[in-house]
Amino acid sequence: MNICVVALGKIGLPLAVQFASKGHRVVGADVNPRTVQAVNDGVEPFPGEHRLAELLKENVAAGRLRATTDTTAAVAESDAVVLVVPLFVDAEGVPDFGWMDAATEAVAKGLKPGTLVSYETTLPVGTTRDRFGPMLEAGSGLTVGTDFHLVFSPERVLTGRVFADLRRYPKLVGGVDAASAAAGVAFYERVLDFDERADLPRPNGVWDLGSAEASEMAKLAETTYRDVNIGLANQFARFADQRGLDVMKVIEACNSQPYSHIHRPGIAVGGHCIPIYPQMYLWNDPEATVVRAARAANRAMPSYAVDVLAAACDGLEGRRVLVLGAAYRGGVKETAFSGVFPLVEALRERGAEPFVSDPLYTPAELEAEGLPAHRGEEVTAAVVQADHDEYRGLTPSDLPGVTVLLDGRRVTDPHAWAGRRHIVLGS
Repeated sequence: MNICVVALGKIGLPLAVQFASKGHRVVGADVNPRTVQAVNDGVEPFPGEHRLAELLKENVAAGRLRATTDTTAAVAESDAVVLVVPLFVDAEGVPDFGWMDAATEAVAKGLKPGTLVSYETTLPVGTTRDRFGPMLEAGSGLTVGTDFHLVFSPERVLTGRVFADLRRYPKLVGGVDAASAAAGVAFYERVLDFDERADLPRPNGVWDLGSAEASEMAKLAETTYRDVNIGLANQFARFADQRGLDVMKVIEACNSQPYSHIHRPGIAVGGHCIPIYPQMYLWNDPEATVVRAARAANRAMPSYAVDVLAAACDGLEGRRVLVLGAAYRGGVKETAFSGVFPLVEALRERGAEPFVSDPLYTPAELEAEGLPAHRGEEVTAAVVQADHDEYRGLTPSDLPGVTVLLDGRRVTDPHAWAGRRHIVLGS
């Protein structure tokens, strides 16, 4: 099979490699010439994805994978097209379809009869059928459901472990009609492998959800659930602070029976998914007050953490504070919507002078992200923002001069900080 993957980012490139590893001929299309050149050289354009470097090199050398900046030409020679183009929301939660619209128009120009088009980028409910279907028809002169197939099949993976997650989780598919759904199921059954899982209501594999809208909602719902759950955990943590309770002991007790699955509270919720997709859901469903309240609760946590730190330090005016971790998630070199940005802003608002360090970033890289890099300046307080493994063994000798450590991720050992002020949220 000839396959085109549009957008060779941290999800799209591993997908292209996965498809090629199953023996298919894959063309990756991307607007960035440097990314295209790196792929054609068999060199991963970004670090941190398990097994990507070796599998990319192997499939490029075997002639199963190449890249191009010409999306239309790549589509014209493909039997299936998978789009993984980024889509964000603005400050008011309104989706910005600019990049996806441009990619869709390029796909439409190369679309030929019999092709399957699958959108994997998370979308508001109704977008595949009502927005992209008509765009593909207008640009190609073809009719969806008759001349070509159209499905929505959300990515359900985390960066750093994409290949493992592709095997572990069922692949969800929803078509704009029955024939499209059947084509989508058949395609993904040919390009993916699945591990057996006894905890699923039906066998692992490709699941037809009955419509593109159901598949779109499934992705939004599973991610929004996590945001709401974390928001609830954060509310519990703030109440525990007021009462002098250890919220994690409470959560562990609650989760000892099967009807409770409370997540961990934390200093921030970051990344491409959890802060963004609930806002897409709210765009569809503005009456979802529970979702809106949870988003507000999570958005407030960096500021709340700074309030806690200020109380422990008898004020932050003029204090130098080190923020440990720029990444939104431990072990991942990615700052998308990371809590580091509102945390630095909140520290400045309270008169502190913040600095940031991260074992995955050089000072120059942090400064390129607009962050004040730590270059050895003396600090008197520190905040753990990311749960990097490097912080698990952190001791006062690693941070000379620091008298107060606020651990926003519960990764450090409080016993190692005897004699210093060690704070975790919710205890």
